[in-house]
Order: sequence, then C-alpha cells, then structure tokens
Amino acid sequence: MNNKIKLAVAGAVLSAASIANAGIIIPAGEWTIDINGNVNAFANRLSVDKDDGAVTGAIATRDDALTGEDTQYGINTGLLPSWLGFTGTTRQNDVDVSFTISFQPNASDNGAAGDSGTPLNRQAFVTFGDKSWGSVKLGKDLGIFAGNAILNDMTLLGVGAVAVPGSGGATTWGGIGTGYIYAAWKGQIAYTTPNMNGFSATIGITNPNQGVTDSIGGTATGGVYQDRFGIEGQVQYEFTGDVSGKAWSSFASYDVTFDDAVATTDNDINVTAIDVGINLNSGNAGLTAYYYDTNNGGTTTLFGNAFTTSGTKVKGRDSDGGYVQATYVIPTGTKLGLAYGVSNLDEASGETGGALVEKNERWTVGAYHPLTKHLNLVAEYNNVQSESHNNLDIENDVFSLGAILFF
Repeated sequence: MNNKIKLAVAGAVLSAASIANAGIIIPAGEWTIDINGNVNAFANRLSVDKDDGAVTGAIATRDDALTGEDTQYGINTGLLPSWLGFTGTTRQNDVDVSFTISFQPNASDNGAAGDSGTPLNRQAFVTFGDKSWGSVKLGKDLGIFAGNAILNDMTLLGVGAVAVPGSGGATTWGGIGTGYIYAAWKGQIAYTTPNMNGFSATIGITNPNQGVTDSIGGTATGGVYQDRFGIEGQVQYEFTGDVSGKAWSSFASYDVTFDDAVATTDNDINVTAIDVGINLNSGNAGLTAYYYDTNNGGTTTLFGNAFTTSGTKVKGRDSDGGYVQATYVIPTGTKLGLAYGVSNLDEASGETGGALVEKNERWTVGAYHPLTKHLNLVAEYNNVQSESHNNLDIENDVFSLGAILFF
C-alpha cells in the first residue's frame, strides 16, 4: 500500500488493528506491483438547527435556498474518497525506486442520470532513495504542511462535516476547516531524511496553487501571482513502548502578489503557517492533540478567505485552531471516538463586524467497527457550527451510517 494510505490505515487514528496493511501484491519481473485502495459510502442526514443568514467561509450548511427545507439527505463518499492506487517498487543500482498513480471516483452525484460527477486524480509521483541517505519524491501528493493533521483525524474513515450540497458531493469535509487547514494535493519535490532512531524530517518545494483568485470578495477581481515556489517542511519523532505514538511539527511559506486591478500599493503578501501535533496510544486508548497558527493564511484551505482590499491595499487575515480527539477500543473490537475541533479566522486590520466567519467548530462522536479484516462499519454524529464576526450563527446536526473497505 502506498505510504499515505498505509499511514491513514495503520496510524493510530481509526479502525482497530485488523485493517490490512498491504494491497494486492503482484511480482512483475524486476518490479513488485501493489494494487490498493478503498471503497466507502455513507447515508447522511443533515438537519439545519439554526440559520441566521449567509456567513462567508461557513462550514455549516444553510437551509435549502429554493425550498427552505431544513433537512437534507445524501449517499456520499466520506472524507476519504473511494480510491484505486497502483504502486510499483524495485531496487536498481543500490537505489530503491517506486511510482504511485491513483484515481478517486465518487460514490454519487446530483446529475439526473447519476454519472456526471468528475473523478479525482490526487496522486502521480515517483520516489527514489536508500535507507542510508533518505528519499526524494517528485510529483503530486498530499501537501507536507498539515498532512499529519488529516491523517490522524478519526473522521478520515467516516464523514465529519458534510460539504455543500449534502446530496451527491464528491467527498465530505471531515475535520477540514474545523480543526485544521486542508493539506491539499500539490505538485512537489521533497527530500525526507532516513529514520534516525525514530526521528525524520522532510523539506520540499511545492506548486504555488493559484486558488487565491477567489479570496477577495468571492470574485476573481484580478490576477494573482506567486513569484516563487511554496516551501513546506516537517519534523517528526515516532516512538514505541508501553506508550507509543509520534509528535510532529510542520510549516509552510508562500508569497502572493496581486496585480494592479486589485491593489496598487502593498499588494505583496507573505503567507506563513506552522503547526504542532501529538498522537499517543496505550493499550486500547488513543489520544491526539493538534494546533496550528497562520499569518495571512486564511481558513479551511491555505489562502481561503485570506485577503481583503482596503482602498489601494491588500490586507491579510490571520487564523489559528486545532482539535483534540480521544478513542478507545471496547471488547467487541469497536473503536469509539470523541473529538472537538475549531478553526478561527481574524478580521484584517480595519475590518469590523462583517459577515466573515469568525469560527467554525465541530463535535464528533463516532463508532468504527471491524466487521472483517478489511471491512469497517461506521456510525457518526457531528454537530457543526459556524459563527460570523457580526454574530450570525448557522448550526447543523449530521447523522451518518456507512462502511469502508480497504484492500
């Protein structure tokens, strides 16, 4: 199984240790091919308990705009999309070489015939290296900053907050925007050190994704440029014993420049972000704690609602947040989990009392039961609330039942 999926499955997060740790292994000459992935689907019922009005950047869903209905239903893929991955590995000239390509179809969509949804393509990368000096990755994969935040979120095998629209969405929010910023899928060139008694570090340059064009007033008012690659990195320490787990910290740095249609002065913004997290496991109990802080970073996604204009100037919005999560495996093998997460977004200098989201927060109660070695049944309840700086409030209750199978 490729490293990201293996970490999601075998990391301390979600299902009991009965989940398989490898896919379908096929020897092929000098190569070993690993066909791996998952299939999941969930029935979701979302009720809108409160809807005071539109909140820019809200995670919580409002009443249906056309009918005013406060209840929505959908059969969706969860936070983790259904996944088909191909990883090939070989060793040549004393170098370990591998490639990974993956595809992510949807569980359903809102098309009349049910087949208009666009599949995702989240991975296409090559790695090479050796345990004596580390490894290099080139291609598209999960971002380095905040990657561990999502991989240790228990809703990765479930649903979390439900994205709009409730019916037929490609994936749900999970804890994205209610405890951490989405790591996203980025072109990157990264170096990871060898494992040194549990310690490792990664540093890389990443594609400066251009999604910030819609971050000012919700419309693309002008060109957005980034005059260098993004820089992301992470340090991590893994340990074993009566208490096992890992601790990590990661960072990101980007430069954003707006053209003169947006601002004629002070139109260069430096975006930085840093986080710290820990995952602990002892016996049947697990605990995860995570915190992040950004300068001009926005919320939900890096650059999301991160900028505003004031006259001829562009100003950035700072943010912070985190989540805490406790799990326990009962004698039936079912993992029970309780989590709370919050993401806060500050107004820029000079902004006061607007409908911009001030915080998105989430409570999750989940049960993840290994019915077989590969198949987990999942039940979740999520309470999601979005509040604006001018005291508008949207609140949802989300009930989800489904299953996820790994192979």
